[in-house]
Amino acid sequence: MIAIIGYVAILVALGGSAALAIRAGASFLKGSALAPARIPTRAVLGGAAIAFAALVLGLLTDDFSIGYIADNHSTATPFVFTIATAWAALEGSILLWGLVLAGFVYGVYRTVADGDRLGVGALSVLGVIGVFFFGVMATIANPFAVCTELIGGVCAETSWHPFVTTVAPLDGPGPNPLLQNHILMAVHPPVLYVGYVGFAVPFAFAISTLAGGSATDWLERTRRWTLFAWVFLTAGISLGALWSYAVLGWGGYWAWDPVENASFLPWLAGTAFIHSAVVERRRGMLRSWNILLVIATFALTILGTFLTRSGVVASVHSFTQSAIGPALLGFLLFVLVVSLGLFASRAHLIAQSPRLESLASREGVFLANNLLLTLFTVVVLVGTLGPLFLEAFTDRVVTVGRPFFDQLAAPISYLLLLAIGLGPITPYRTARPEVVWERIRTPLRVALAAGAAAVLLGRREATVLVVLMLAVFITAVIGRHLIVQARKTGEGFLGGVRRVVGREPAYWGGQIAHIGVAVLALGITVSAALAVQDSITLRPGETEEFAGFELTYVAPFQRQTANRTELGATVQLSRDGRVIDTLEPRLNTYPNQVQPIATPAIHTDLSGDVYLSLTRINETAIGLDLWRYPLEYLIWLGGFIIVAGGVWSLTMRKRARSRPLTEAAAP
Repeated sequence: MIAIIGYVAILVALGGSAALAIRAGASFLKGSALAPARIPTRAVLGGAAIAFAALVLGLLTDDFSIGYIADNHSTATPFVFTIATAWAALEGSILLWGLVLAGFVYGVYRTVADGDRLGVGALSVLGVIGVFFFGVMATIANPFAVCTELIGGVCAETSWHPFVTTVAPLDGPGPNPLLQNHILMAVHPPVLYVGYVGFAVPFAFAISTLAGGSATDWLERTRRWTLFAWVFLTAGISLGALWSYAVLGWGGYWAWDPVENASFLPWLAGTAFIHSAVVERRRGMLRSWNILLVIATFALTILGTFLTRSGVVASVHSFTQSAIGPALLGFLLFVLVVSLGLFASRAHLIAQSPRLESLASREGVFLANNLLLTLFTVVVLVGTLGPLFLEAFTDRVVTVGRPFFDQLAAPISYLLLLAIGLGPITPYRTARPEVVWERIRTPLRVALAAGAAAVLLGRREATVLVVLMLAVFITAVIGRHLIVQARKTGEGFLGGVRRVVGREPAYWGGQIAHIGVAVLALGITVSAALAVQDSITLRPGETEEFAGFELTYVAPFQRQTANRTELGATVQLSRDGRVIDTLEPRLNTYPNQVQPIATPAIHTDLSGDVYLSLTRINETAIGLDLWRYPLEYLIWLGGFIIVAGGVWSLTMRKRARSRPLTEAAAP
């Protein structure tokens, strides 16, 4: 019964999406009335919500007659991870995609009124997107396909529709062990998907603008939607990196893996769009470029879904064995052909904009920022897709590893940091050298002093010194700018700060995010350049020195929980003969899963992290992989600050909308 309800709900959402695409599209061409979109919008939202609730209910009631549940759930799975199983595999993740899309469809609908041609057109575009995803769910990626045959107590055959006689295994294997080894896997995918799907909204408005053939207010209409999606995408990437660091036991958080790059690519393009949109809103420039960036960002979200859900990452040849792979690739090509074709035929109607007066201006800095972010995107795209194309056409397996990305990303990142530092103090139109020098003189001295202090403390690594000075320069520029503007209010320092920040929260939210980028860059650079790694073997009672610490192996342990067996070692961490922490690296083994999961133990203090990963354990000894990462916590702090800046801009913008621009935004 649950499968029937869920599948019918998907059909309702599919029908609602088709009706929305057709009826809103017809209204866009005629009178732009909103009424034709009312029922289809509610059908999309209601159908998606009921379908997702049905899948969760099936998981909670252990309905193993549903193939997805039989393959990815078990009776021993804890409650939180039972809920998370709803998006732990292909069909469920696509259903989550559809649910989030339905929420955005309804949110956009609530902002549209009769006669709003731009909004009605955007609803039609969102309907087309919904037709694809709910169509996929109704056919080749159906989360409610039912078991029709068991072999060895395992679901071996399924039917894509539930209106057949079903059988059910007594239990299932449970979700992938990696996906139930840490609570972040219950949070990371939904947050990331909100960011992914959210970029469909500015894309829909951009296509509606092109179809209408006039430069309407689409950029202003989508500003909050874009920032909302960007904040969630940033948070999702940060949570994913933290999950990788705290769960996988390999000592890292980012390896330029294609799955990681799948989320980073739209983030780069979306970040470029957010910055270039500022120039269009302020100066009316970069109109065509902004539309191209929105198209690219949305296309990259589809590409990311393709990379993570088609099987092509594991092997390019598995693509032919996956029905969802060709469908996603076909939809990506459809999006690109239609969008770019429409852009080519209609861009001239909206592209009239002022010319750039001087590269030495804030517009010039934003343009440089955009070009660097675009170059960064191209580098990641080539490194990610290049090996796949090479394997597909030549059968040669080539691996593009971390050195390729690091060597190209580092210089681009340095230039991006410099652009971030120069942006807030560069005037619009033309920047006179004496004005710029006055604004960077003090921050430059502070940055050079920080670099000199680092050298006196024994640091000689060029990358550390460069990034340290750039990070300090960015922070000092923003701090000086805030102080100068606060003094101009005549209300005292704290009162002036509140007044300046309150008048233009969007601008200062961006500056908070820029400080977060500086902190993040410093954390990445220091932890990578100054990391220490070793592998040791310890017997009970033995002590080994590592990176200024002493590690003492106390004893092994074994624990049995509801869903796993934990085999680990108790290790005391000491410094200067004083015990400062007790760590328990372990190997977790799950029922019906042979391979244990190495779960690290991490000690964090103000100097950084000590990271222990258990590689082997027996009656006589343990093997440990050890890492020392100085200032590793700056990475997580930087990500938090970036997200906080975006949240500040979102939550405070409405309060300041009726107030005049402050000098902070227009130096």
